[in-house]
Amino acid sequence: MPSFDIVSKVDAQALDNAVNVTTREITNRFDFKGSHVVIELYKKEFTLKLETDDDMKMRQLLDVLINRANKQGIAPEAFDLSKEGSVSGKVWKKSVKVRNGLAQEDAKKVVKLIKDSGLKVQAAIQDDLVRVTGKKIDDLQAVIQSCRSADLGLPLQYVNMRD
Repeated sequence: MPSFDIVSKVDAQALDNAVNVTTREITNRFDFKGSHVVIELYKKEFTLKLETDDDMKMRQLLDVLINRANKQGIAPEAFDLSKEGSVSGKVWKKSVKVRNGLAQEDAKKVVKLIKDSGLKVQAAIQDDLVRVTGKKIDDLQAVIQSCRSADLGLPLQYVNMRD
């Protein structure tokens, strides 16, 4: 039976490249000259620690980071910007989590979307991916289209297509 997997993965090397390009661009920008800017990537936890002088520079730094990551093939939805930054003395600090893998509640949303589509496919949650199986490849392609058109707020990839 044909099947494929729905995953939400971020390439660690692409994320590292995006952080490096962002750091290089920020050091060359005139409006950041002489400013305190720190971008640290923790690869094991998939988190970024950002520090700037003020809130405006933090927003600009996040904008540059998301644009550079998008050019590296990382979707903007991969960054969890919901956590607010904090002020410590004269420094603004923000921790940004990078979503890597489907969380259990996100996987349940994807399975519910597939079941509500009415297609004759089965969806099963396996760790941090959703495996979709069906009798016809056309049904599987319809599932991919419905997941792409739905606004789940997740960067989804469709991998491991088997016939």
